[in-house]
Amino acid sequence: MKLRISKGGQVSLPAPIRRRWATDALVIEDLGDRVVLRPIPADPIAAAKGSLPTKGGVDRYRARIRREEQEAEDRKWRK
Repeated sequence: MKLRISKGGQVSLPAPIRRRWATDALVIEDLGDRVVLRPIPADPIAAAKGSLPTKGGVDRYRARIRREEQEAEDRKWRK
């Protein structure tokens, strides 16, 4: 697909591409011999979920965080 760059440096993405990626923001990477456009997800945290390995699973970490928060809350009210 061939796109034109306006005098202001703008490029218009065709509607089918915008709909397919369902985003309104892009990251542009200059790789020297090419330019790459990558969509930025509306919710980057949800998009990254599961992309990193976790030992013991996320539930274990969530339980630990909840326990630590509860302990901090208990300490706070004991004073």
